[in-house]
Amino acid sequence: MTYDVHIIGGGLAGSEAAWQLARRGVKVRLSEMRGSGERSPAHQTDALAELVCSNSFRSDDHTSNAVGLLHHEMRGLDSLVMAAAAKSQVPAGSALAVDRDVFSALVEEALAALPSLTVVRERIDTLPESGLTIVATGPLTSPLLATSIGAATGADSLAFFDAIAPIVYRDTIDMDVCWMASRWDKGETKDYINCPMNKEQYQAFHAGLLAGEKTEFKEWEGTPYFEGCMPIEVMASRGEDTLRFGPMKPVGLDNPRDATPEFPQGRWPYAVVQLRQDNKLGTIWNMVGFQTKLKHAEQLRLFRTIPGLENAEFARLGGLHRNTFLNSPTLLDRQLRLKTAPHVRFAGQITGCEGYVESSAVGLIAGLMTAAQLGGDEWRELPRTTALGALLSHITGDAEAATYQPMNVNFGLFPQPPAEVKKKQRKLAYTDRAKADFAEWQTGSVDLLVRP
Repeated sequence: MTYDVHIIGGGLAGSEAAWQLARRGVKVRLSEMRGSGERSPAHQTDALAELVCSNSFRSDDHTSNAVGLLHHEMRGLDSLVMAAAAKSQVPAGSALAVDRDVFSALVEEALAALPSLTVVRERIDTLPESGLTIVATGPLTSPLLATSIGAATGADSLAFFDAIAPIVYRDTIDMDVCWMASRWDKGETKDYINCPMNKEQYQAFHAGLLAGEKTEFKEWEGTPYFEGCMPIEVMASRGEDTLRFGPMKPVGLDNPRDATPEFPQGRWPYAVVQLRQDNKLGTIWNMVGFQTKLKHAEQLRLFRTIPGLENAEFARLGGLHRNTFLNSPTLLDRQLRLKTAPHVRFAGQITGCEGYVESSAVGLIAGLMTAAQLGGDEWRELPRTTALGALLSHITGDAEAATYQPMNVNFGLFPQPPAEVKKKQRKLAYTDRAKADFAEWQTGSVDLLVRP
């Protein structure tokens, strides 16, 4: 069969994109390496949309949780992943968890029933030079294809041990303890939030890093550390003062809380933890140099001993895994197209979204964008107040490119609600606004959305 769109990768994103296209009559070739005699080290089966790690799609609460809100919006767009999850659901409280084998079988069954879709078990080693293409190969993209992507994007390497730094919600940082400043007061703005430590606090923190329980390496993650993302506990193991001459150096940071007549600007602390703005809204802040493989419970316990972060809430905790992802804010346009080769779209985790739901959602939207392009329809950008719009905006330009790392959907990616909304009502304010704006977007996009 000749085809209109080539989708590379039969995971969650690729399966969702194929569903959205083929059910509209678009002829699709879906290439999946598994089943051709090859399999990634992380996969256990050849099934499409295999759930490699957890069997959970996380919270299904669409009134106070960003992930649940994303579920809600995907259902509104006839998501295959959400439909299969509903039919394969297992008890998990307020979370949406599934029987993973039943889930994958339902996805395959639905795709097999589409006459305009052909699934081909084959490995693709190079980016196609022409023809509409969606690359949805995930965080374990095969080495040859990763090399081809790297050549097309100018990246030296896309595969490495990715040690991710935690991200903190700005409004949970105690600014009575911390202060805003850039080192040596350079620049027109004070770009960093600084959390000061005295010697005793630093030594206790250093000891905690060394003693904290850490995740184990997996055999298939046989890739060296990315030098720009060395885990902080690995640095700490090199000596007690290593961090004070690295990411926690206090030099040039005068703490105004310690000002005296003799030192009106304050003195340097013994050590400093710095946070840097991570999105254009300024709602989430990255802990600079704090990539880590500490287990999540250890991170919460230890990082809340940092002065000013005692009550911190985290949009993302640190992690460590082999990953393949693009610096999407730099490389992709607002419709997920590669700027240097606009016939190619990227979808799923390779774009820098994190998680089953987010990967599926980006695949869904990539499919709809491609359908609109083939049908000659103008794509209406999703409002950034919606979960889909916030996630896409972060991926395609709103994130800080210099510090871009994989991200789950969270309210820190959304424009903030009005200042007069009380803290206890903020989550509901986010979701109510998102639902209203999403419904309006659907109404304006009816020509595209009703085509099946």
